[in-house]
Amino acid sequence: MRYDFLIETYETERVKVICTWSMFKDGDLPIRPSETDSRGRSFHEQMVHQCVSEDNWFRTMLGIDVAAPPLPQQETRIEFMRQYAHDSENRLLALRLKEEDWWEGETTFFDVKRSRAWVVTRRIAHTAHHRGQLLGLLRMLGRDLYSNYGPTADTGGLMQNHAPTIYPYPTLQALLEGEADGGRKRKLPAFGGKAVTERPQP
Repeated sequence: MRYDFLIETYETERVKVICTWSMFKDGDLPIRPSETDSRGRSFHEQMVHQCVSEDNWFRTMLGIDVAAPPLPQQETRIEFMRQYAHDSENRLLALRLKEEDWWEGETTFFDVKRSRAWVVTRRIAHTAHHRGQLLGLLRMLGRDLYSNYGPTADTGGLMQNHAPTIYPYPTLQALLEGEADGGRKRKLPAFGGKAVTERPQP
């Protein structure tokens, strides 16, 4: 099916969201980029937005309702990860059942008409945008960053220097179990002294 690549992309993006949430600590929920500026969402607000926004897009624009509340009963970091993992897996299963004519059919995207394939693509981009904001917040907090798409400064630096891609856990199930047990992330390598940007400062 010609839209399998979108299904595969959504499958990996949902895992990247939860991996990013796993890099925060339980006490980080109220932290926002600037404590004096409420326009920048806190970590807690970002998790709420991801869950509510994705549920709304899938129900109203794509006709996929997983018949579950988008938010956990207890809004803790681990419960957000569990709820989003559960709901997004059911959305993934629903997407796998769709035929090409469903993907190419029109739906309403806010106030315009778009194909469902276009909406899913925009949903993935929307999710990546907010995940990028959280990765920036983690760096502002001085935290180590595991891979999201490829190497990071903490996994070894630049791809052209053959830095490895290191995810915090080998599987989503291992992530949920490890974080529920206080954290069992893979160890990151010691800093090797190689440049981590294309324009390193002396």
